[in-house]
Amino acid sequence: MKVVVMAGGKGTRISSINSEVPKPMIKIDGKPILEHQINFFKKNGIKNFVFVVGYLKDSIIDYFKDGKKFDVNIDYVIEDQPLDTAGSFFYLKEYIKNEDFILVNGDIIFDIDIDKIIKFHKEKKADVTLCTHPNSHPYDSSLIITDSNSRVVKWLNKEDERKFYHNRVNSGVHILNSKVLDLVSEPKKVNFDREILKANLDSLNIYAYDTPEYIKDMGTPERYYMVIDDMINGKIQSKNLSRKQKAFFIDRDGTINKYVGFLRNINDFELLEGAVEGIRRINDSGYLAIVITNQPVIARGEVTVDELDMIHQKMETLLGEGGAYIDGLYYCPHHPDKGFEGEIPELKIKCNCRKPNVGLVEKAAKDFNIDISSSYVIGDSDNDRQLANNLGIPFLEVNQNANIYSLVSEVLKNE
Repeated sequence: MKVVVMAGGKGTRISSINSEVPKPMIKIDGKPILEHQINFFKKNGIKNFVFVVGYLKDSIIDYFKDGKKFDVNIDYVIEDQPLDTAGSFFYLKEYIKNEDFILVNGDIIFDIDIDKIIKFHKEKKADVTLCTHPNSHPYDSSLIITDSNSRVVKWLNKEDERKFYHNRVNSGVHILNSKVLDLVSEPKKVNFDREILKANLDSLNIYAYDTPEYIKDMGTPERYYMVIDDMINGKIQSKNLSRKQKAFFIDRDGTINKYVGFLRNINDFELLEGAVEGIRRINDSGYLAIVITNQPVIARGEVTVDELDMIHQKMETLLGEGGAYIDGLYYCPHHPDKGFEGEIPELKIKCNCRKPNVGLVEKAAKDFNIDISSSYVIGDSDNDRQLANNLGIPFLEVNQNANIYSLVSEVLKNE
């Protein structure tokens, strides 16, 4: 499988770091971003590259040449005039024929389990797989909306109307079938997101592989220095899902949002003090923030699955407005007691996923390769305390004197 790297942009927002080279040649830990990308793929057995270059292209070509000194093979597509993010597809047809290929932005640093993404792409028989993730600024990012099978059904650009939404954005790592290149019939400016992906949601099989792994762009000086810090402290490598992860398993009602009994109305959802700051602290720490919640309102017939999803969209929206995000959300829709008007009989069962049972945590641990023994439960109820006991891990109690922020801060201070 080949890797196509889009390395032709100017990077005007980060020019204050180094205006004499194109953005993909700005150095992180003594090496250009592009060299970090080459080393990542080479480590994973992928050695064939096509660099799409334009602005200050000679600095890239002179440094990497044909790739031999880096033990890889590099071809070049040269844009004499800027062709936006997909106009070069017209020329890529010469190098990519009847095969899948990886497409990455040239200004991102990442460390991901690429084999899992490729496996997902093949299992879905996708034309396009987007590697998506939550970020700390979804309000000014394009949002990816999927169905329950991870197929992309809607694409919201920054200017599109939105109210509540799941925090899922395109990371800049993709796998494409070569048929996508045929959508560009001449060398002209074409925007990949708007004119290829968003415009062909119905005709292409486009899927989102959602991951909490480290993928960050160098779009601004602030993000550049953040990446340097993350590389020094080992956060970039540690987030790869091939490595064991640590997590805070967080209850919802009474922990993230105010407890109002059975929450049935989205208007009653209100974040608790310290929730945004605490989850943002988790995000910065390298731990995963995983929500584990019982939602018997589904079995009771009081809230539909779609209504519950909208409540969770509101939660993610409010957290995102404060720069915080959750990495995963798992809920139990069951309830063991029968005999209530409007209930859904098939959900009135005893299950292994209803807290304090451990089923949801075990599913999250499998999905994200979590070391449960190095993790914590945060909650406000005896159910949460018993869940922690059943897992054999510490319980952090939210009450009048402690919120998510204070509890997480105490844990991290003592590490």
